[in-house]
Amino acid sequence: MNPRYAKAMLLLCLSAASSGPVAARALVPAVWQQANPTVEGKVKDVNGNPLPGVTVLLKDSQRGAVTDVKGSFTLKDVKRDAVLVFQFVGYDPQEIKVEGRTSVNVVLKENQKTLDEYVVVGYGTQKKVTKTGAVATVKGAELQQSPNVNISNSLVGRIPGIIAVNNSGEPGNDNSRIFIRGRSTLGVSTPLYVIDGIPREGFARLAPGDIESVSVLKDAAAAIYGSRAANGVILVTTKRGKIGKPTVNYGFNQSFVSPTRLPKMADAPTYARLVNEILQYGGDAPRFSEDQIKKFGDGSDPWLYPNTNWYDAVIKNTSLQNRHDLSLSGGTEKMTYYVSLGSIFQDGIYKSSATYYKQQNIRANLDANVNENVHLRFDLAGRLENRHFPPRSAGSIFRSLMRGRPTENAIWPNGLPGPDIEYGDNPVVTSTDAIGYTNDKNYVVNGTLGATVKIPWVQGLSVDGNFAYDQNFAFIKTWVKPWTLYTLDPNSPDHKLNPASRGVSAPELNESFNSNRMTTINVKLNYARSFGKHNLSTFIAFEQATFDGDTMLANRRYFISDKLDQLFAGGDKEKNNGGTGFSFARRNYFGRVSYNYKETYLFDFNARYDGTQNFPSNSRFGFFPGASVGWVLSNENFWKQGVRAVDYFKIRASWGQMGNDQIPSFQYLSTYGFSDGGVMFGGDLNKGIYQMRSPNEAITWEMANNYDVGIEASLLGEKLSLEADYFYTRRANILVSRSQSMPAYTGMTLPQENIGKVENKGFEVVLKHKNDINKFHYEVVGTITHAQNKILFWDEVPNVPEWQKSTGKMIDAPLYYKAIGIYKTQEEVDKSPHISGARAGDVIFADIDGNGIIDDLDRIRVNRTENPTWIFGLTLSAKYNNFDFTMLWQGATGASQYLHTESGLIGNFPEAYIKDRWTADNTNASWPRVNDRDREYWVNRQNTFWFWKTDYARLKTVELGYTLPGTAIKSIGLQKLRVYVSGQNLVTIDNVKIFDPEAPMGSGQFYPQSKIYNVGLNVTF
Repeated sequence: MNPRYAKAMLLLCLSAASSGPVAARALVPAVWQQANPTVEGKVKDVNGNPLPGVTVLLKDSQRGAVTDVKGSFTLKDVKRDAVLVFQFVGYDPQEIKVEGRTSVNVVLKENQKTLDEYVVVGYGTQKKVTKTGAVATVKGAELQQSPNVNISNSLVGRIPGIIAVNNSGEPGNDNSRIFIRGRSTLGVSTPLYVIDGIPREGFARLAPGDIESVSVLKDAAAAIYGSRAANGVILVTTKRGKIGKPTVNYGFNQSFVSPTRLPKMADAPTYARLVNEILQYGGDAPRFSEDQIKKFGDGSDPWLYPNTNWYDAVIKNTSLQNRHDLSLSGGTEKMTYYVSLGSIFQDGIYKSSATYYKQQNIRANLDANVNENVHLRFDLAGRLENRHFPPRSAGSIFRSLMRGRPTENAIWPNGLPGPDIEYGDNPVVTSTDAIGYTNDKNYVVNGTLGATVKIPWVQGLSVDGNFAYDQNFAFIKTWVKPWTLYTLDPNSPDHKLNPASRGVSAPELNESFNSNRMTTINVKLNYARSFGKHNLSTFIAFEQATFDGDTMLANRRYFISDKLDQLFAGGDKEKNNGGTGFSFARRNYFGRVSYNYKETYLFDFNARYDGTQNFPSNSRFGFFPGASVGWVLSNENFWKQGVRAVDYFKIRASWGQMGNDQIPSFQYLSTYGFSDGGVMFGGDLNKGIYQMRSPNEAITWEMANNYDVGIEASLLGEKLSLEADYFYTRRANILVSRSQSMPAYTGMTLPQENIGKVENKGFEVVLKHKNDINKFHYEVVGTITHAQNKILFWDEVPNVPEWQKSTGKMIDAPLYYKAIGIYKTQEEVDKSPHISGARAGDVIFADIDGNGIIDDLDRIRVNRTENPTWIFGLTLSAKYNNFDFTMLWQGATGASQYLHTESGLIGNFPEAYIKDRWTADNTNASWPRVNDRDREYWVNRQNTFWFWKTDYARLKTVELGYTLPGTAIKSIGLQKLRVYVSGQNLVTIDNVKIFDPEAPMGSGQFYPQSKIYNVGLNVTF
């Protein structure tokens, strides 16, 4: 033994002997600290950059630490045989044995494997490798790449199975219509949204930074939600705290917004000639001379001969949008927390816009470990949605923009607003708050209290439950006041303008107050355990929800002044008030059994016994089962030996029965209404009551049988992966009305009946490739979704020709005349079957039945609708050093929209409509002759000429970011600083050209979709 060590041991023994028992006891902590030392270390990425925020846990315990801005960590009292687990989002976890060391340095690699990940399913999670259902997941970080503040506009192209259409970019009203695997019903097709385990509204308005992941249940996996699951289920999981010191994240986006596309309208000289052509076709004298048309073009007299671009007069080049997000997270072994604040502002695209949307949101997710067996959760989220509009709707404003004649002044040369188009509508004014306002404030509060209790004397047994209370208050106030427009005095040589009050004769006020409340309670008994190679997870549960609400409204007219917008200041004449209320409840019993053997042979069974008050008490409950199986062939020896190129291969199949109870309530009862008239008792008029509908006592929910077959495969160490599904849905018991009608004298309508049948089928494919080339990492993800429905039965009108039947066609397939060209000459008209009065330049209708007459029997059922049947997505992402790049291309095909503007003497034409129009000098034109509104048969009779194919491809999202090196920011106390630029809907490729391809059906009278240019930053303290 070394003499120095021997001497030290001797002195230690003598000191202990002389100090007695107390001194001996005092030595124990020192000896313990020597046995269990402090471990320090650093965590870096493959590029040598420190990784702040990495969780370092002692395996099989709840103790741990989080790395600081330098990537450093410290753990005290670590046993010599302990194992450290390093975890960080987006990186492969690592386990390191301490083996008595006091310094442990680790390099984490970015995650390349997904099979060990967990996906959120109904009332739980499943390992991806063992899932048997068609469940698609997107991480919240991917959704944050989109600068759009509405989450519903960020899903399409990222998740297979999602079909979405965005008809408007109006702030506060810019939701996409979302279908999961298309439409399968003649009724409501909206999916069920479940946020943190509770079915609730408000998905579109969630803060993107609060979202951990979004999962979509598309097949039997959704059966656990029973009578509400037939349209699919979207599950949202919000972020929760992690063990470690407090971490503050701040994000800011500043966006510059413009319409994706506005129609280019005819200028004043062109429109003047069009007016003359219209009058000529009607046998009338022209309105404008060549000299006047010249003045419209040269700008010599803007008072009498303007050349007005109404869109330029009303629409800004750029409007602003911004978003702030601030979060605090962290915690200890006993409690973790995630708290966030956020705000949103979206301005309208009008000059002096009265349209805007503001939102403030707050969230607090708390988790507490009372002891090793009891875990508590408390979630509280609040949101204020403030929508502000002028009293005129967006449709009304854009109708005026489309109709605005370029030969009339929107704004006079002296800056005053010009005359109205009709009914006081000059969009220069009606888009502002000069005419009043509509202020819609919606206050939302969502609260959940949950607990999980492990039963210590039965391994794997636990009980968990939730109590959720949701409340929203909506206060809507519409204030309308007269406004002033100006007309030119034709007899004044100095351009005198005459003011005129327009709109209402006196100010008017309408107010409404809505209060909705929902309470949800659920309790689950869980059992999960492994027996050797057998793995079992199961639960049974009970859930009950009640939903009720009240509405109150009041209005007054004849305010003396427009300066006081309060009810008491209104006149007593014609004042009114009213109110309504409702109450609704559901009760459910459900459960699931999941079993697998060696993670190779997989089986899941879901079942739900669902009850809802929408149906009679003797048939209120229904049973909704779902079963799925899977086989991981790549775990078999024959596969490992014979198919070595494929690392992972799984086949799976599922069947599930689900319902849809989204129907009007109380159809099994007779319903009554109050008549406008009534009965006189004395000098008072009392309202009368009449029966509105005969009851259907056999009413029940729709029933969907969903079938799915899928494969999952990966090659080359998951560098290449494939997931593909074929699905088939047969929906029965769909509520529809019979073609017969009740006699008018009864005042009643026939009840809807469960007689409709629809099928929907298609497939999904996801192909991924990812790789690392030195420090360069890239990923390519392609998705394809195809879904097409067909009506199998509903009660069509009898004796309909085969080519007009909707049975066998898609839901909402329209009935149109078939346009087959344009008459070049009058001789062509005379030689063919035609509508009476047809002339050269008109649209040719096909004689479908061949009887030489064009009538209603020549209409055909066109098997296309406004909803696409194909959705494509292509995501390209890359990282190099501290740079990152993401690009999402999204496309859709199979949809068409009926678009024809309200043009003629009443208003202007899109330039594309008349640029190559038929005239006597242009008989080979691609467009018909100019028309006046709907006076021509080929306008007032809907036909395929105006049924546009709206196939498109978009650069949906693009983002380029740079993360500053840790060495550059640590001096100012930052863990991370990332700056980026991004965009939404920057490029659109389509054949429509005039309007956005996602424009709604109609005449172009809609608020356009948004193109967004964005700059932003993320800071972590």
